[in-house]
Amino acid sequence: MALRALDNTLPATAERPKKVPKLSAASPEGKNKGDDKSARKATVAAVLAASADGKERNDENSEPKATAAAGEQAVEYVRSEGLQPVPNPKAKVGGLVAELDSKDWIRACEALNDARRLAIHHSSLLSPILEKVMLAIVKTMKSPRSAVCKTSIMACTDVFNSFGNLLSSVSDDAFEKLLLQLLLKASQDKRFVCEEAEKAMRAMAASMPALPLLKKLKSYVHHANLRIRAKAAVAMSHCASRMGIEAMKDFGMSALLQVAAKLLSDRLPEARESARGMVESMHAAFSKDAAARGEDESAVSASWESLCSLSLPPISALSVAKIVSQSQSH
Repeated sequence: MALRALDNTLPATAERPKKVPKLSAASPEGKNKGDDKSARKATVAAVLAASADGKERNDENSEPKATAAAGEQAVEYVRSEGLQPVPNPKAKVGGLVAELDSKDWIRACEALNDARRLAIHHSSLLSPILEKVMLAIVKTMKSPRSAVCKTSIMACTDVFNSFGNLLSSVSDDAFEKLLLQLLLKASQDKRFVCEEAEKAMRAMAASMPALPLLKKLKSYVHHANLRIRAKAAVAMSHCASRMGIEAMKDFGMSALLQVAAKLLSDRLPEARESARGMVESMHAAFSKDAAARGEDESAVSASWESLCSLSLPPISALSVAKIVSQSQSH
């Protein structure tokens, strides 16, 4: 059978001609060819330059430019044991407060580390200007830059460890400002700032005389911010664990019981757990003192129950009694 011609076959699609962009207008009559060629070259160069510039701006693989955040990441946080003595400490002490007040945040961080080095290795030179340094540290703690804030809290830790016994004699204004900032930073959502502030507060509770610190912390039990209440409760529990019966009596056994009872009903578990620790520390000191006076166990229990019933409402007294009972059973 003969094959018929494939007349109905579709013709091949003609390829569309590519458009060539005009890089320059046609040269007017009378212009020579050399000028026209130069103009075209200049226009091409301008187009290519614009294209390269756009690529540089939009290329996500290009090297990022330095930013403030990158600078903060480059700040080195040196632990206390890694800080070396200052080569010329007297000269450094003379300009320390001015350096701490610097508007340049990198210089402020360097000054804070200098303050830490002086506190650790040259405390006798730093002592005369300690109050001014504390106020300057408080100011740097308010900085919006995380690097400055964290370094200032680290400086607080070193100041507490070196001058704990002296800080209770510093003016109330300077210490209370420092304490408030620490409580605020310990209550923040930024984890690395919060953890550093908690560390500083542990150093504070361990190094300062317990009774004066407990008196300064007492007012924060009634603070509107529940996180601040909880952080203050933790510090108060640390203080109570270091106090003997005489220091507790100086503060007031009834007053201390009332503080603990209030915190037992707080909304945050951290505050409630700290309150339980305070009750246990008080009962241990009370029992030890009674035993030293020769009282038997039943007399000690009766005296404790009497103290609680006189100091607290019945429901709070019952909560305290339950904590003591649980601690004795363990």
